[in-house]
Amino acid sequence: MEQETLLSVKDLTIHYITDDGVMKAVNGISFDLKKGETLGLVGETGAGKTTTALGIMRLVPDPPGKIVSGEILWNGKNLLKVGKLGMRAIRGKEISMIFQDPMTSLNPVMTVGAQLSEVIRIHEKLSRADAAIRAGEMLELVGIPSERMDEYPHQFSGGMKQRVVIAMALACNPLMIIADEPTTALDVTIQAQVLDLMRSLREKFGTATLMITHDLGVVAEICDRVAIIYAGQIVEQGTLEEIYENTKHPYTKGLFASLPDMSSKAHRLHPIKGLMPDPANLPSGCPFHPRCDHARPECARRTPVRTEVTPSHFVNCLLYE
Repeated sequence: MEQETLLSVKDLTIHYITDDGVMKAVNGISFDLKKGETLGLVGETGAGKTTTALGIMRLVPDPPGKIVSGEILWNGKNLLKVGKLGMRAIRGKEISMIFQDPMTSLNPVMTVGAQLSEVIRIHEKLSRADAAIRAGEMLELVGIPSERMDEYPHQFSGGMKQRVVIAMALACNPLMIIADEPTTALDVTIQAQVLDLMRSLREKFGTATLMITHDLGVVAEICDRVAIIYAGQIVEQGTLEEIYENTKHPYTKGLFASLPDMSSKAHRLHPIKGLMPDPANLPSGCPFHPRCDHARPECARRTPVRTEVTPSHFVNCLLYE
């Protein structure tokens, strides 16, 4: 049975207009997210992943940020046309976001229990006492004893803080969670625990997840589909197997080649040459052509269009057109 599409992003373009020029952070991104599935949005720092997430949540700081064009359809309703109060009702209740750094996501002068209860009371219309009970249950769900509700964020470790942030995101049973690098600030063992937790909660609640990361290992652990993003554009998109086993785009191949592989006897890794382009000064044509080993003169002149490899696998590259 075909799952229903919860979120459909179409040709989303977001710019930051600054004194130094126009930063083209997101340049015509399109993807869908179905009910209960996890989509990995993968790319280097500065590729436009977080800006895409903030655009969906309508949290792009304005000024300098401006959503220039595109549509963000949530259950068929365009979020770019929803008023501030309408968005406030959707945020936290229908779509939640786990921010990158748990250290700065929590209010240092409120107890953890009070912060969780506040989220629940805003959206669920419960009394203080009932919200506190629900907050305790949410903490237990993510593996924190409810007795710690009256403690402050500084009394928790990084991994524990991230669990609290996940509990806050899940407190109102949202249909979708945007997880922005949820394991970046954590060490590897805690990272594995947080990913296990997110996976088990997804199985329990059937929540759709947009997983933003630069870590291909995290993607392999948790995602159903993958979108590779470069200079604010999606260059390749497909199921986990298609992207990992049948990699097409030279940038995606470069990402995999720069990972250490225990099974090969290579003496050196093969990094992608050059640097990410400056969003205020993007190259003409295909944004990857200055760093691409397969670039032809045509690549500098023409922007590649989305080419279908299989019905679920797309690549934006002149080699495949």
